[in-house]
Amino acid sequence: MTTIDHHRADDLAALARRSHAVIRQHQHPSGAYPASPTFSAYRGYAWLRDGGFTAEGMSRYGDVASVDAFHDWVDRTLGARRDRLDEVLSLRSAGREVPGDLLLPTRFTLDGADGTDEWWDFQTDGYGTWLWSVVTHARRHGGDLRRWRRGIEVAVDFACAFWAEPCYDWWEEHDEQRHVSTLAAVVGGLEAVAEAGVLDEGRAARCREVASAARALVLAEGVADGHLTKWLGDNAVDGSLPACIVPFGLVEVGSPLARATLTAVASDLDADGGVHRFLADVFYGGGQWLLLSCFLGWNLAAQGERDGALRLLEWVAGQVTDDGEMPEQVGHDLLHPGSRDEWVERWGEVATPLLWSHGMYLVLADELGRLQEVPA
Repeated sequence: MTTIDHHRADDLAALARRSHAVIRQHQHPSGAYPASPTFSAYRGYAWLRDGGFTAEGMSRYGDVASVDAFHDWVDRTLGARRDRLDEVLSLRSAGREVPGDLLLPTRFTLDGADGTDEWWDFQTDGYGTWLWSVVTHARRHGGDLRRWRRGIEVAVDFACAFWAEPCYDWWEEHDEQRHVSTLAAVVGGLEAVAEAGVLDEGRAARCREVASAARALVLAEGVADGHLTKWLGDNAVDGSLPACIVPFGLVEVGSPLARATLTAVASDLDADGGVHRFLADVFYGGGQWLLLSCFLGWNLAAQGERDGALRLLEWVAGQVTDDGEMPEQVGHDLLHPGSRDEWVERWGEVATPLLWSHGMYLVLADELGRLQEVPA
C-alpha cells in the first residue's frame, strides 16, 4: 500500500489546484483549451488530442462547466465541417483522390476555424481521443451525449473512413507509417461511443467493426519481442504506448502484452521519473515529457503498482516553474543535446505552460487520490 506523509500529500493537492487554475485561466471564451498560450508554434491553436486529455483532467477535478464548454466548442467546430466531410466521403466512395486540404485537420484556431499556418495536419488520433473523452465525461457526470451528437457523428464518420490510412503520429511525424498509439485512440473512441447509446444502429455497428479490425491489425503487425511497437512493422517503443492500455483499452490491463509494453517503455524511455518520447527524438534535444510520465504512472496505478505511479507523479511535481506552470518537456536528460539550440532558434524556449501537462497531472493525481488535501 502506498504511504505518503501529510505534508507531501498536501503539496501534491495544492499543485492540482494550481493546475486547474492554469487551465481555467487560459481556456478561451469559445471553450477551446489552447495547447500553450505563449509558445510561438502553438499559440492560437487547439488540438482535439491535447484538449481531450486536458478535459479528462478537468472532468476528474469536477469542473463540469469548463469541460462542457470544451465539448461544446468541439461539437460546433466539427459540426460546421459536416458538408466538407460529406464531400470527402463522396469522393472516396467514388474511388477518386481526396485532396489533402479537404481532409479534416488535427488542430483548429480557438474560434474553430482552419489554421492559416502550414502544419502536419492529417492525424486521426485526435478524433478517437475526443470521442473517448466526451463519452467518459458524460458518463462520469450524467451528461446527455445528444448535446454533442452532431460533432460525435462527424468524428465517427471521419475516423471510420480513414482509420487504416498512414498519417502523422501524436508528435506530427512520420506520415508514411501507421502508428500503434493512433490506432489505439481510434479503437478507444469508437468502442466507447458505440456503447453510449447516442448513435444510430448503423453507425454503432460500423464503430464496432472498425475497432475490431484496428485491434486485430495491431496485434498482427504492431507487436515485437512481446510488446507493442511505435508503428506497424517496427520494434521500437514510444512514450505514448501506455495509452494503448489505459485509457484506450486496446490491450487489457495486466495482460502479458500490457506488462511487457510498460516494461519496455520504462526500460528504454524512463530516466529517473521523466519519460522521453522515443530514443531517436531530437525535438529540443529529446527531453523528458511531463505528460508521458503521467501516462506511464496512470498505467502503473491501474495494474496496482501505486508506489511506482507515485514516484512519477512526484517527478512531474518537481518540474513546475516558480509560477506553478508545467512545461511540455524538460532538459535534464537530453537524448540528443546537440539538437536543442536549433529548435530554440526556430521557435523559442520550450512551451510553458502546456495545458496538456497540467491536465495529465490532474488525471494521475486523481488516480492516486491526491486531488484533495489530507484531513488533519
